Amino acid sequence: MYIFIGIDDTDNLETRGTGHHARMLGHSLTEAGLFEMRSVTRHQLLVNPLIPYTSHNRSACLAGVCTGRMADLIEHAKEFLTRESAFDSDAGLCVAPAKDVTSAVMEYGNRAKREILTIKDAFRMVDNTSIYLEGFLNARIGVIGSLAAVGLRAGGNDGRLLWSRNLRETTGDFQIVDLLGIVDIDRVLEKDHRSADPSAVIRITEWCRPVMIGGKITLIAEKTENNQPYAYKSASKEYIKSISE
Repeated sequence: MYIFIGIDDTDNLETRGTGHHARMLGHSLTEAGLFEMRSVTRHQLLVNPLIPYTSHNRSACLAGVCTGRMADLIEHAKEFLTRESAFDSDAGLCVAPAKDVTSAVMEYGNRAKREILTIKDAFRMVDNTSIYLEGFLNARIGVIGSLAAVGLRAGGNDGRLLWSRNLRETTGDFQIVDLLGIVDIDRVLEKDHRSADPSAVIRITEWCRPVMIGGKITLIAEKTENNQPYAYKSASKEYIKSISE
């Protein structure tokens, strides 16, 4: 069963961020035989002085296949967040079968990018559904962002990749058709969203972050000058941030 796992508010200003915790949670679930991780995405939520976020108000979502009992996966994730989250954090966890993420939950995610939402809003959204939502440690306001992360990831048009198979380990020059077999991405598009030539060579830089477009993990390619030995390079950090914040 394909599922989404959203987490938020797991850190403080002195600890590693929620994105790091999301990747580590995915690896922990995989090692326990409970999860086959496909991707981890980060999602920017509303930045407003009335929202008590840690630093940037970003949540994270893991996507993949539940390979064990859902109850065991949830219990493992709960224990992980309780153990690994900062002592003064407000961690939240959301686990949802992909088929049960409704358009209303997706819209809730979009609202979290432009409105101040409450814990009551979050729990009201999952009433009478199969979606698991729980907060841990202190004020537990992480439920707001963890549910939003699930809604945004399910919507398929928000977020940039923090992890997919071989993404962080891969740099250098590749034919695009070969790259698609090495890194777990769905496609390579130019900035105008035209498909890049699969026979062309692309240079993958150290900071390469695909984004979600149309439900697909999409690497954005920038064209290079004709005198370069490669036709494209992975889009710059500045450009990716400009389209994914």
